[in-house]
Amino acid sequence: MRKRFWMPLAVLGLGAIGFFGFGPGYLERSMNKLDGLPLRPVGAEAAALHKTLQIVDLHSDTLLWQRSLLDRADRGHEDLPRLQDGNVALQLFSSTTKSPKGQNYDANGADTDNITALTIAQLQPPRTWTSLLERSLWHGQKLDRAVGEAGGKLAKIAAPGELDALIAARGKPGGPVGAMLTVEGLHNLEGKAENLDKLYAAGFRMAGLTHFFDNELAGSMHGLKKGGLTPFGRQIVTAMEAKGMIVDIAHCSPACVADVLAMARRPVVSSHGGVQATCKVNRNLSDEQIRGVARTGGIIGVGYWDAAVCDTDPRSIARAMKHIRDLVGIQHVALGSDYDGATTVRFDTSQLAQLTQALLDEGFTPDEIRAAMGGNALRVLRAGIVPLGTGATQTP
Repeated sequence: MRKRFWMPLAVLGLGAIGFFGFGPGYLERSMNKLDGLPLRPVGAEAAALHKTLQIVDLHSDTLLWQRSLLDRADRGHEDLPRLQDGNVALQLFSSTTKSPKGQNYDANGADTDNITALTIAQLQPPRTWTSLLERSLWHGQKLDRAVGEAGGKLAKIAAPGELDALIAARGKPGGPVGAMLTVEGLHNLEGKAENLDKLYAAGFRMAGLTHFFDNELAGSMHGLKKGGLTPFGRQIVTAMEAKGMIVDIAHCSPACVADVLAMARRPVVSSHGGVQATCKVNRNLSDEQIRGVARTGGIIGVGYWDAAVCDTDPRSIARAMKHIRDLVGIQHVALGSDYDGATTVRFDTSQLAQLTQALLDEGFTPDEIRAAMGGNALRVLRAGIVPLGTGATQTP
């Protein structure tokens, strides 16, 4: 009897160890990959130029995963050591809180969620198991802990003065990497406008309205109805602009994009994606949408994965950036890797000189590369996180 009683418990215990101990790491390895194809040689000109850049990446999902941001990992696409190796000045870390089962680019409902199981498997606080808002606040706390333990090598950025101090500090050897919080879909408001205040207080300074499904604010490009902004969505966009939270249209339906661009008083960002002209995938921006973002003074972050640029070669990323430059001007080009966002890419963040070389190969000048790799993003972020009425730059 005793043996019969303990054997099932032992099996359950071993299963739990596998689920909680190895499951999250195995899952990340299977979802955030390098494709293993050969990297391009980086010449002396590109290497030297790369060391002088102030690089800004508008989107990564690293906070979603159960590993320390401060330690060099053997999985995923980035961590602090690799950000330092890649000479990244500022990384925007997104909070992803819900992902539908069977996720695809065409049509997803909002009635299922893969991330709930991940929060439990990663032994996150129970409050994050049922609340999307608490998942984002937990991600913010993870970043705060990392900043506190980084010995000055990682700096949280939530105000223009902090951004200016970051750039000044990076003028000296061993300067910190900056980190800013963003949101991947404001379904984490849970339908309550007052929750925007909680996100702002935690340091979130940019937010995408939708992710892979329609929500209370707007339709998603990948949702079922794909509608425009709802009255609640319009209320939140207005509140974001007033607070100094940048509006991100990544994943928005065409109707949502049109509604946001029509009402925007501040520069609008598309944080991560591609352009239809070089990669005809439904989530990528049309020329009309690119012109609309440019009219607000905003920027378009080009991603590194195949659905964004129809390849993982850095030259494909550079060609998408070149199309934006040629259509509306270099001042609207930016980076939006989608690192650690269930993507397969050619290079991780330590190897960003690959992209500098590709831009040179596509005929970009050094000044254009400085703008595209971070200068444009710094300009828009600095202006966009100032509350309205306190000297913020208005829409052109």
